[in-house]
Amino acid sequence: MTPILGVMEERSARMTAPAVVGAFAVAAALLGGRPAPVALVAVAVVAAGSVLLAVRGVTGWRLVAGLAVVSAAFVVAGWGSPTNVGWFGLCVVASWGVFGAPVLPGITLGVALAVQFGVQAVASSADPGWAAWIAGTLFTTIACTFARRQVDLVRELRVAQASLADRTRVEERNRIAAEVHDVIGHALTVSLLHVTSARLALDEDPEVARASLEEAERLARSSLDEVRAAVGAVRSDVDGAPAPHARDLDELVESFRRAGADVRLRVDGDVADLAATRGLAVYRIVQESLTNAVKHGDGGPVDVVLEAGDSVTLVVGNGTRGATAARGGHGIVGMQERAVAVGGRLEAGPDARGWRVSAEVPR
Repeated sequence: MTPILGVMEERSARMTAPAVVGAFAVAAALLGGRPAPVALVAVAVVAAGSVLLAVRGVTGWRLVAGLAVVSAAFVVAGWGSPTNVGWFGLCVVASWGVFGAPVLPGITLGVALAVQFGVQAVASSADPGWAAWIAGTLFTTIACTFARRQVDLVRELRVAQASLADRTRVEERNRIAAEVHDVIGHALTVSLLHVTSARLALDEDPEVARASLEEAERLARSSLDEVRAAVGAVRSDVDGAPAPHARDLDELVESFRRAGADVRLRVDGDVADLAATRGLAVYRIVQESLTNAVKHGDGGPVDVVLEAGDSVTLVVGNGTRGATAARGGHGIVGMQERAVAVGGRLEAGPDARGWRVSAEVPR
């Protein structure tokens, strides 16, 4: 629904109530047998008051007070006759109060309208018809109160859905940012090692330099596929490589080794059946840990130990205290967020040997 149509429908609904109340007020005056001047003044007050309240969009206790004045004029117009069909107008007033004011003011107005019917029964006649109007007014008030509650629940649900959609979009952007950060960080770090090796070997061993450049090119293409896969969830027309998994750690470690890094991997247990999201989390944590170790380290050995049992325990350690510089970036925070997102935990910091990343991910 466009905003203009929404405003038009709201205005139409707002003017329906005073039109109906005014029509019933005319009926009440015609069937009430009151003197013509009194009836005309009462109908004029009902019509003017109803239109004023609707046009100004009055709500809350102010609306209840205004409807009380309208109801008083209505009672004057139709006083004393339980067979006057114009009393249906007070049922409309009761529903108006319930939908236009909070629960307590709306119920208060409905009860007051029912009480005035009781007053008329005592003051004018003991006709049993008054009981029907009392019951009808109370029923209208209660029914409209429940209906108002349902309307409020629907409105709250729509707000919650909009909030959830916004949060989902933010989380998706953060997920893509984390994926791109990890992929690009790994690609640039390892490619830089290959390019450095190629530069050093260019004059002495052109074949080694060629192999290093080819490996850097291969890694760049592979990383591009991973970036495409990361955005594939947002754009269905983008095809990318499958997301990496913990079972691909051998290839990940080998890519660092080919770049000259001293990485030792030990895997105890089977991670092939690990859920895709958890397998990806383990892979990215190892990838970011190795990237930080290579980027901030001094070339010392890096140990990766993964134990797969009831849960997957991962430890990445190296003897380089210089890796603490990684704390200034977003890598460690991203690893912690990945672990928490799949129900796990992650700790990173210096230890007796140097720098250590420890994570646990449920199966």
